[in-house]
Amino acid sequence: MSKNEKIITYHKASCITCKKTISQLERMKVDLKKRDFFKEPFTESELKKIIKLTGKKPSEMIRKRDKMYKEFDLDNNKKTDSQIIKLMVKHPGLIMRPIIIAENKAFVGKIDTKLIK
Repeated sequence: MSKNEKIITYHKASCITCKKTISQLERMKVDLKKRDFFKEPFTESELKKIIKLTGKKPSEMIRKRDKMYKEFDLDNNKKTDSQIIKLMVKHPGLIMRPIIIAENKAFVGKIDTKLIK
């Protein structure tokens, strides 16, 4: 990773996992840009780009512990990738977090920050 490479973290301010990951990255003295995606929601195209960087399917980026997951019955309700992305944009709690972007790669959820540097 180059010295001037910025690492972007998308998080929720009250999320414990997000807080731990951010503090680990700050201890590594990386150039960190933070965005709370509950205060500044993703657009559909932003989320599509991020999902593409993870190499995952939209359904693999869903937080199963979010109350909306049960409300939408996402276990049994077969939705297209596009429908899932629209739901995630509308209900950011469905998006697994934190999301770290470094060198055109995205890491999601509980992350070993040593992999990022």
